Amino acid sequence: MMTFNSDSEVLEEALPNGSSAISLVPKPDPDSDSDDPVKAVRRLLEAHREERHLVLLQDFPDPDALSSAWAYKLIAANYKIECDIVYAGTLSHQENIALVRLTGLPARRWLSAADRSHLSDYQGLVLVDNQGTTSQLYEHIREAGLPLVLVIDHHAPQSKLDAEYIDLRPHIRATATILTQYLQQGLLNLDRNNSKHTKCATALMHGLRADTNQLMHAGASDFMAAAYLSQFYDGQLLSAVLQASRSKRVMDVIERSLRNRKVQNNVSIAGVGYLRYDDRDAIPQAADFLVTEENVHTAVVYGIVHDEDEEREVVIGSLRTSKITLDPDEFIKEAFGQDSEGRFFGGGRSMAGGFEIPVGFLSGFYENSEYNRLKWEVFDTQIKQKLWRLVNPEEGMINTD
Repeated sequence: MMTFNSDSEVLEEALPNGSSAISLVPKPDPDSDSDDPVKAVRRLLEAHREERHLVLLQDFPDPDALSSAWAYKLIAANYKIECDIVYAGTLSHQENIALVRLTGLPARRWLSAADRSHLSDYQGLVLVDNQGTTSQLYEHIREAGLPLVLVIDHHAPQSKLDAEYIDLRPHIRATATILTQYLQQGLLNLDRNNSKHTKCATALMHGLRADTNQLMHAGASDFMAAAYLSQFYDGQLLSAVLQASRSKRVMDVIERSLRNRKVQNNVSIAGVGYLRYDDRDAIPQAADFLVTEENVHTAVVYGIVHDEDEEREVVIGSLRTSKITLDPDEFIKEAFGQDSEGRFFGGGRSMAGGFEIPVGFLSGFYENSEYNRLKWEVFDTQIKQKLWRLVNPEEGMINTD
């Protein structure tokens, strides 16, 4: 049975094993005596003191995910909880690579089943800036029996999660804002003289700025978080991260998106063909570029990404929009729907979104170039069809009703 209280916006669902999953979408009320996320997380950490947790990120972690996971790791250390931050994909965006290298951010890629064989070393799983739907590791970890302890995310609900505690706040623009609030409210006292704290604050500032379009789409909570971080972050270090140059391969993908784009009613859609797994982050960068074109308010870029390590192919796409009335989360979910288990192929946040669709039976890059061309044409046509059907040619607007 699920209950919902509209005043506190707390959802509680009874699970088959008798436990409960709590989902918070808080609207802070300074006059309320009800529990708040920070108190709940503090109690949770106390209950798991001296354990070892696995912190799982999406396959292609962005600055918001990376910085938030690091902040959680530092907070957990106060409770003698050891955390390892992992992801299944790769870091290909030049700013993400620079962020990890320049700050020493402790995240690593789990490549194979050998990595997953160490799951018995952990007592709990924590999801940061995702809900398991964007990680190919999530199902393997859950099947291994690792309990889901905590979920911290700012995206709209993607699926039901049987976590001990869920801090889910779609009205917040960045998960880094949520973690910064944890810091502000005493889960960790940042020290300007601690280089690790300074670097983490710098990473959080970068994550916050990245998910709010350099604060242009920030809300009051995000500005307050940025103001707090301004006391601790290293401006020169952040500048060095932001000045990381694009690779030639990224520039090639942007050029391909320009060449292949189709524009209708201020919406630009471009398929860029096949990409190496390591170049996946070129797709959102191409979408960022296309949305700046005159008379374009929304851009979608997608391609088929081949993962040689896992022998799989996925269609990966990114949406960027400057149209205030367009909800990327609703648009992508409406366009691509759900898989057989009810999980959406994508979603979004304010002004941005993404999707990932397994190629399935047709996976595999073959020496026969004609076969590869035909396969791309099939997927390209199908994706365009799903996207264009949401563009109303008579009214010149995107419609998800």
